[in-house]
Amino acid sequence: MANKALHTENAPAALGPYSQAIQAGNTIYVSGQLGIDPATGALAGDDAVTQAKQSLTNIGNILKEAGASMSDVVTVTVLLDDISAFVEVNKVYAEFFAEPYPARACYEVAKLPANALIEIQVTAVIG
Repeated sequence: MANKALHTENAPAALGPYSQAIQAGNTIYVSGQLGIDPATGALAGDDAVTQAKQSLTNIGNILKEAGASMSDVVTVTVLLDDISAFVEVNKVYAEFFAEPYPARACYEVAKLPANALIEIQVTAVIG
């Protein structure tokens, strides 16, 4: 089965030569999502909580394009420009995921594209 590129207008367009997501069989690899509002093309806010909500909303919309949902997510990678936002971001994260929670890694990084404060990448399995 060939890889299938996924695209929705309900998430921001890629900022470079990559797909919003790729479906390979029953696995969906969602590219890292910044907290960009697809309606405006701008960051949703100037704080990590607002950007996290938008990033996770974007991810949900991309997954929906493949007939998947947040409950199908098995791994999550979170990149923060400041790890001190970890506790507040966890509260937002818990609004989008339920037990059993996906496996996750969270890292502080020096800088993110578009001066974003957070980027979230997921892998989901359907079927």
